[in-house]
Amino acid sequence: MDLWFTEQLSDHVRLSLRVTRHLYSGESPFQRIDVLDSVEFGRVLLIDGLIMITERDEFIYHEMITHVPMAVHPSPRRVLVVGGGDGGTVRELCRYDRIEHIDLVEIDELVVQVAKEFFPTTSSGFADPRVQLHFADGVDYGRKCGTKYDLIIVDSTDPIGPGEGLFTQEFYQDCFRILNDDGIMVNQHEGPFYAEDARACQRAHARIVQVFPISRVYQACIPTYASGHWLFGFASKKYHPVKDLRAQEWEALGLKTRYYNTKLHRGAFALPVYVEELLAAVE
Repeated sequence: MDLWFTEQLSDHVRLSLRVTRHLYSGESPFQRIDVLDSVEFGRVLLIDGLIMITERDEFIYHEMITHVPMAVHPSPRRVLVVGGGDGGTVRELCRYDRIEHIDLVEIDELVVQVAKEFFPTTSSGFADPRVQLHFADGVDYGRKCGTKYDLIIVDSTDPIGPGEGLFTQEFYQDCFRILNDDGIMVNQHEGPFYAEDARACQRAHARIVQVFPISRVYQACIPTYASGHWLFGFASKKYHPVKDLRAQEWEALGLKTRYYNTKLHRGAFALPVYVEELLAAVE
């Protein structure tokens, strides 16, 4: 039997993966979660029928959302991750000895349970004693939070369903409030290629630039995300993502990566013309 999983990327484009097994299917109060075993990409985590991570290319997303701000901020001690229930962002953060505490706020406990069972390499950081899990709404957590952070990583799903509130100006204002005076916020910024995704990029960027004095966008190539071209937002109270890059200090850490390096860091902020125009339309 020839089994395929297909994700609708736009009204006229689909991405299909050859599947060998359907390993898990579950329903939480928030969403449906599935795990597939694919030929090309290994295990695949789906939420409401959309690809969240695959074993083969998750390292790209998680390295770029984590190491870019970590190579800029000189001394991040306390980090907040909003979303990220698969654990990949926490795994990358745990590679830094200078981080003292990581709060992960995930609305859906089932995502973490599934990640621990089916994606043990990705979720390995959950075992680190510096990590504290909070199963709560990230919007509510930000609104009520009295703790200050050096870095906030918004590792959210798409701006629909449980992830919708993480793309609002009110949420970004709360992030600004709970960041220290030299704090950085990084968020996944959707893809710029297909029209619906591009509008989500514009909305998020428009809201962030109204809150943070420094706001830039950078990119990565992630094969299983829509069009393969994905954006991240870098927002800061103090540090410029390229001018304040501490390349030599980061390289001296000796961290082994598969995608990120400091040369690519600089280049990731050099955006294609169509993306510059997309973002300029809202500034």
